[in-house]
Amino acid sequence: MLLAIDIGNSNVVCGLSSNNHWAEQFRIHTVANKTSDEYEVIYRTLLASRNIDLKEINRVVLSSVVPSLILPIREMIRKLFNQEPLVLGPELYPRLDIGISNPYEIGTDLVANAVAAHNKYSGNCIVVDFGTALTFTVIKADGNLLGVTIAPGLKTAMASLSQKTAQLPNVDLVVPPSCIGKNTVHAMQAGIVIGYKGLVESLLTEMKKEMEGKTTVIATGGLATVMLPILDSFDHHEPMLTLDGLKIVGNKFYK
Repeated sequence: MLLAIDIGNSNVVCGLSSNNHWAEQFRIHTVANKTSDEYEVIYRTLLASRNIDLKEINRVVLSSVVPSLILPIREMIRKLFNQEPLVLGPELYPRLDIGISNPYEIGTDLVANAVAAHNKYSGNCIVVDFGTALTFTVIKADGNLLGVTIAPGLKTAMASLSQKTAQLPNVDLVVPPSCIGKNTVHAMQAGIVIGYKGLVESLLTEMKKEMEGKTTVIATGGLATVMLPILDSFDHHEPMLTLDGLKIVGNKFYK
């Protein structure tokens, strides 16, 4: 069984793959100051609650965009599973099926997204990840990662609006009943949710102009479900895309 761990800025998302299919998934909040002992208790408890025998897990693949968490998570993996995890990073990129021109400037989660998208779909791809940051990862048909565009994520934008103003609350991210807000909550939801509809569609239009041939657009990330009902630009929704990429990397390097 393979355990894929994606350490993001807001959540640590984990998937357990058996016979190349996802058997379990769980997530915990990202807390940068937890020790390896604390993570050991969390993971031991979560796996036990799902009746997973620790001895069944013989491969662990790790991606992190929070550098301070790599060491405690690695130590936790050594303690629980008596093995060294495969950590996705620039030293592995030359052996992947994608080309990366700036390996030290791109998040490993975006690399995992690119690996999965290129593996699943032929031709050009754009992966839009609706997370703490809103990212657009562009992969050419030949596997070269052409580049990335980054904007604040929806929750990040909403939190900033609330924190930087005296009278605006932090509200739920849902599609409001109209674009013209009739109260504070709807006004903020319109500005963020409907505003981000324009941002996403505009960037995708401009990106496609710079690509040759058909481009497949893929949505992933925890907030994709908020936006997809009002967006027409997407061909696929892949909620497990980052973990899929880590699984592909794990299967390749653990042969």
